[in-house]
Amino acid sequence: MSRRFQKSLIALSVSGLLISPLANATNGYFAHGYSTKEKGLAGAGVAHSQDAMAAANNPAGMVNVGNRLDVGAAIFNPNRSYTVSGSAAPPTGTSSAACFPACGFHLELGEVESEANVFLIPHVAYNTMLDSESSAGISIYGNGGMNTRYKGGSASFAPTAGGFVNMPGTFADGTTGVDLAQLFFNFSYAKKLDADSSVGASLVFAYQQFKADGLSRFGDFGMSNDTTKLDSNGHDTSTGFGAKLGWQGKVAPGVTLGASYQTKIAMSEFDDYAGLFAEQGDFDIPASLTLGAAWDIDDKRTLVVDVQTIYYSDVGSIANSVVGITSQTSGCLQSFGDTTYCLGGSNGAGFGWDDMTVVKLGYEWDQNDMTWRVGLSNGSQPIPDGEVMFNILAPAVMETHLTFGFTMAMGSDAEFSFAGMYAPSSDVTGPNPMNPNQTIKIEMDQLEVQGTYTMNF
Repeated sequence: MSRRFQKSLIALSVSGLLISPLANATNGYFAHGYSTKEKGLAGAGVAHSQDAMAAANNPAGMVNVGNRLDVGAAIFNPNRSYTVSGSAAPPTGTSSAACFPACGFHLELGEVESEANVFLIPHVAYNTMLDSESSAGISIYGNGGMNTRYKGGSASFAPTAGGFVNMPGTFADGTTGVDLAQLFFNFSYAKKLDADSSVGASLVFAYQQFKADGLSRFGDFGMSNDTTKLDSNGHDTSTGFGAKLGWQGKVAPGVTLGASYQTKIAMSEFDDYAGLFAEQGDFDIPASLTLGAAWDIDDKRTLVVDVQTIYYSDVGSIANSVVGITSQTSGCLQSFGDTTYCLGGSNGAGFGWDDMTVVKLGYEWDQNDMTWRVGLSNGSQPIPDGEVMFNILAPAVMETHLTFGFTMAMGSDAEFSFAGMYAPSSDVTGPNPMNPNQTIKIEMDQLEVQGTYTMNF
């Protein structure tokens, strides 16, 4: 394989990543896995690295995968919706003057589905052995999935204390939705400590872009510190650096343990959305910790398990509660208003997400010239039932993933890997904080297929 061909494949994949709407929300807004082989194992692999995309999980494993180039893509299909039940009217006996602005949205009853449900997500990874004991590589991949577009629905709201009006749009401002995409450039180095263990480190450069539409009524109610930077400003971008550290080690015959930690990535602010996200447009990427084990049952069968925790509660724009902008007795709407709780403020409302812990279990076996994989993962629900209203924009409610995959040889120096994922419907139901007579259910199910072509050299 010529170096010119290698460079052309890398350039093509990077170009695809830069133009793709990386909508891949499975564990919160983190992907359930990155490597196609790991995705066949429900994302498990911190102790069982098999390709150059392994650095996205554990850079320590890169020294064990050899010289290779992995190029592939996923087709991802998330189906998202919200359903409103109860009463479309304000609380009985309540005038608009009495409840303005805290009971500002009385959402149209029924189900509204998000459009744009199919996404192409490429990836590329390259690893080279510097010598028999060390390696260097680059892996490029994405996160995303806080991606919605609701063209239907309507809401009644009180633009003043004088009366309620009904207008189209989830929040009475036309087509409503958000689009968050994150792209990671993972530059890794790994070194063997001895025959049975290795360590690795990655410098991670992150690029993200975001846009929001249909939220201007929150500004009309005085809930934003900067209504010109609340929504409808197109895509804004931010960048930042972080690190990923990892270890792998064989602790008994056939048993390998692994650990990986990614630091919180401090991102530059979304200046065009400084009136939406807490801390004047801040949207950092949370830290994550993964521990795992791989057990070679025999020379053909391997069982793997990972436990991953994602620390969403460390990022205010993700973790802060919506209560700060909906309560009349505290926060943004109290009598003289504490503006730090308004959208964009230092304590401004976010999505209310909790930390998320995911258990991933996979089984792999060799059969003739094929390697087969199955997997199951289950995660804690990051969205509390009291936070459903704002999470209409980002209904990342998935808990369970079922996966399947295989790898087939294509000659002496190439192979093709495939993974499929089905996430059965999951939902969270809770009250509309701006109309206690209403209940909102947010819901999603997912399908994904991913393929990777590998060249060894």
